[in-house]
Amino acid sequence: MEPPRHTWLDKATAVVWVIFCFELGAFLLVFPWLDYWENSFFSNLGFLGQGWEKIWDSPWFRGAVSGIGVVNLFISMVEVFRLRRFAPAPERSPEPLEE
Repeated sequence: MEPPRHTWLDKATAVVWVIFCFELGAFLLVFPWLDYWENSFFSNLGFLGQGWEKIWDSPWFRGAVSGIGVVNLFISMVEVFRLRRFAPAPERSPEPLEE
């Protein structure tokens, strides 16, 4: 059985996916704890009601967003190890027949 052939587009897509997951995870991990968090677009949405600011500024909510960032970082690390699927399979030497 012949191993599947991967094109350069398959390989490039996998690398871009790893980079995207890593950057998104790093952003979601760090950004909720910066000063910009209180002044972002979503913190000032008035149509969500008066209680939105309390939820947005809550450490529990910030921790949940950071947890999603950790999950994205984990996905990127798993995908880095899965990049080995694009490596050529090692050649197996035929075993000698026993007489």
